[in-house]
Amino acid sequence: MKSIAIIPARGGSKRIPRKNISNFLGKPIIAYSIELALKSGLFAEVMVSTDDEEIATIARQYGAKVPFMRSEATADDFATTAAVLEEVLNNYKTEGETFDFGCCIYPTAPLLKISTITEGFKLLTTNQFDTVFPVQKYSYPIWRSLKLQDGKAKLNWPENLNSRSQDLPSAFHDAGQFYWFRVDKFMSQKALFTENSGAVTLEELEVQDIDNLTDWKLAELKYKLIHNLA
Repeated sequence: MKSIAIIPARGGSKRIPRKNISNFLGKPIIAYSIELALKSGLFAEVMVSTDDEEIATIARQYGAKVPFMRSEATADDFATTAAVLEEVLNNYKTEGETFDFGCCIYPTAPLLKISTITEGFKLLTTNQFDTVFPVQKYSYPIWRSLKLQDGKAKLNWPENLNSRSQDLPSAFHDAGQFYWFRVDKFMSQKALFTENSGAVTLEELEVQDIDNLTDWKLAELKYKLIHNLA
């Protein structure tokens, strides 16, 4: 069985310019994903899919391969992760190389641990899932969430007004760090979430969306806490 790590990193980040190679505690943030993939020992190939020459150069410096550049069709603001992965796998197949498993690791996931990605692979293979990805539990029950309508606060589910929070079911969201997948299933379904997907549950300290500079600082603080850095 052969696995590939695919790190999608286009150059056109809008909210944080040059986000994928910006300095995160001393090195480009993409370096953390590359180094984790290499150190995990799970992959026969660790590659970066990019349309940007500077990102490609930095990726190679940290040990990833960039055997081909991303096409224009998968480099715009509307290209999906699934489209990027499909293009990469088709390019490898054209060169005569195929894989049994793939893992899309996002380039802005410095909090990801080797133990987590290893757990994901074990779930994928042991339970015969199509895909596996990390999730985080919502800290407050979404069943008692509010909406603002005409300036007034209203419950999304009024029937839960008097329900105790501990009596409501837990809800989770995608942690946005990686997706393990079976290549044959992915290429037939073109989806990273299917009726047969599994999940690894992460603690709050292990997850941080990075969409703005405040998020970036929070991610750095969490990284320092996880690794006991001053």
